[in-house]
Amino acid sequence: MMSFVDRYIMPAAAKFGNQRHLLAIRDALIGMIAITMVGSFAVLFNNLGGAIKGYDKIMEALFGVNWKTLGGDIWWGTFAFMTVFAVVGIAYKLARSYGDEGFEAMLVALASYFVLVPQSLNTVTVTLENGKTATGSVWGLVNSTYTNSTALFTGIIVAIIATEIFVRLSRIKQLAIKLPDGVPPAVSKAFAKLLPGMLTIFVIAIVGLLFRLYLSDGVYFNDWLSSVLVKPLTNAADSLPFAIGIAFFIHFFWMLGLHGPNILGGITTPLFTALGNENIDLAAKGVTKWSEYNVMAGQFFDAFVFLGGSGATLGLIISMILINRKRNKQMIGLGGAPGLFQINEPVLFGLPIVLNPMWLIPFIGTPIILTVISYLAISLGMVHPVTTNIPWVTPPILGGWLITGGHWTGAALAAFNLVISVVIYLPFVALQRRMESKKMREAANNQSAAM
Repeated sequence: MMSFVDRYIMPAAAKFGNQRHLLAIRDALIGMIAITMVGSFAVLFNNLGGAIKGYDKIMEALFGVNWKTLGGDIWWGTFAFMTVFAVVGIAYKLARSYGDEGFEAMLVALASYFVLVPQSLNTVTVTLENGKTATGSVWGLVNSTYTNSTALFTGIIVAIIATEIFVRLSRIKQLAIKLPDGVPPAVSKAFAKLLPGMLTIFVIAIVGLLFRLYLSDGVYFNDWLSSVLVKPLTNAADSLPFAIGIAFFIHFFWMLGLHGPNILGGITTPLFTALGNENIDLAAKGVTKWSEYNVMAGQFFDAFVFLGGSGATLGLIISMILINRKRNKQMIGLGGAPGLFQINEPVLFGLPIVLNPMWLIPFIGTPIILTVISYLAISLGMVHPVTTNIPWVTPPILGGWLITGGHWTGAALAAFNLVISVVIYLPFVALQRRMESKKMREAANNQSAAM
């Protein structure tokens, strides 16, 4: 079995996890964490009134009736332009993976994205100095649905395609414009990639126009993609079978010694990010009906499933404290403190859990059970949905409270799941103690027989 895994599964999984496009998507979205975090906390602060009684009155007394303006401004500068940030980040990371500097690539990709975005014509009424009003048309406005997370998948596709075209054209020597040696290096580099950049934007624009004329009946690419692919895909991602599948494969890869979250991150990160951002937008609009929110959103797994890290190994540490404290003193010391901050590599490789058949069932089974519990609790309206982002190192229970916008049900669900993880790991820790005791008795018997 291990020979089969080493020969076929591990190389394929490693190759999939190192795929440059998936890595670029994952790294770019992770690199945006400062933007998503400050935007999430701005929404959280503006909407804590639903969780803390009298909060709105206190904030109004301290900062005036318009105290939500700051949070609204931060949301506008962060989540309202998530797709723009993603296009720039993905293009840069992907171009760098090819050895390109990435600067020109990200600007070309951004321009390529905007040539596919429809402009809107709005009628605007303006009050003149003499008190009269004048009405006119304003052309060139861009709807925020094309800049926020609603268009995230379109941005990802355009960033990848535009960067691939640009990088390949940049390698054609005949397209490089060479300037005299006395010209500053920055200018020479810009002109060397002038034609590749222009051609890339031109090609994307032509394809977009032909697409609207002959394939989509005038519908722009983002709107067409949303109806054909994005909505069905996000609906599938926000489902219990999908959640169970992700929980299984993440921990299956870990059992093989491969970093499961990193391998699947190129797929799961954009999906869960988009679902999470939709929830944050709903919270910013003051939507109070829980059924309107997505379940598998944002850091759902970090808050309710990965308690102490992948496999909910904080439950394992607590089980060791309850049953076998003296014998596992060193492992408790090494894994306990990091586990409080969702870091469990000392346990995964020190116990070890990786490639250890004894821990296969609890390590894979526990997160699947917690996923089912958490999904059902939120979808049935028992627990407040995810409405903000949290750092993945946020301690368990606190993470459940924060990710639900400061709602006590989030903390209660995380605490309940932690208890469940302890209950599941307890018999396996007890089994480990019996096996070690048996080995010690056999060793003592063999030593006595030898004497």
